[in-house]
Amino acid sequence: MTGQTQLPPLREVIAAHGLSASKALGQNFLFDEQLLARIAAIPGTLKDRPVLEVGPGPGGLTRALLRAGARVTAIEMDRRCLPALAELAEAFPGQLTVIEGDALKLDHAALFAEPWAIVANLPYNVGTALFTGWLSGEAWPPAWSSLTLMFQLEVANRIVAEPGTDAYGRLAVLAQWRSKPKLAMKVHRSAFTPPPKVMSAIVHVEPAEAPAGVSARMLERVTEAAFGQRRKMLRQSLKGLPGALDALATLGIDPARRAETLSVDEFVAVARELTA
Repeated sequence: MTGQTQLPPLREVIAAHGLSASKALGQNFLFDEQLLARIAAIPGTLKDRPVLEVGPGPGGLTRALLRAGARVTAIEMDRRCLPALAELAEAFPGQLTVIEGDALKLDHAALFAEPWAIVANLPYNVGTALFTGWLSGEAWPPAWSSLTLMFQLEVANRIVAEPGTDAYGRLAVLAQWRSKPKLAMKVHRSAFTPPPKVMSAIVHVEPAEAPAGVSARMLERVTEAAFGQRRKMLRQSLKGLPGALDALATLGIDPARRAETLSVDEFVAVARELTA
């Protein structure tokens, strides 16, 4: 890992390239290298492991991942950041591949020949869309080995939420029915430049065994209907989904309950009835 000791401070890199965080791209830069190193350590040892990073910006988290020995593929759509990333690639020969493009439109699995970890300070405006994309689809376990992602704290709380709480909804069911998400670290708004208006948090997700006999698409349809009218009773919110009320009856689930009271296992059971 040649060159890592010669890297200038991130603030100097940003000043040298005339960079500023783009509000339109949902950017907020992290400069605290100790904090970045702690984030890079969350997924465990990264030495010689392939890692996907989305939205590296000027490369703060990227350099922490490279220092941890990871082989990083970074997707960046902000062309202003590419020269700074190119300097990182020179400092860590053979460890960093930078792809200019929109991560929402790229086939991430095609970029890797082996399971990869995803570690990213996700742009706020596309973070949830990317996250749900990585968790969706019928194929399981996924090609990725873990997700370590920065979100707004409100979104992070929705991912790990328990039934009966205000934060519990579709995102919690999607994240928890066949994977194990945990809130790994809170990050104060003052750590960013510019400081966002809200707190942030790191969520770490590892795949778990998928329940048998359940279509992921059917589970998505059930939760979409149930939480689309979350203040209504299930008999009302699910009546437009063929067979759903019969499934509730078969399972002994009271149709007078509301969506936020159902456990993840109960949603899975309803989806299994409708999948059969």
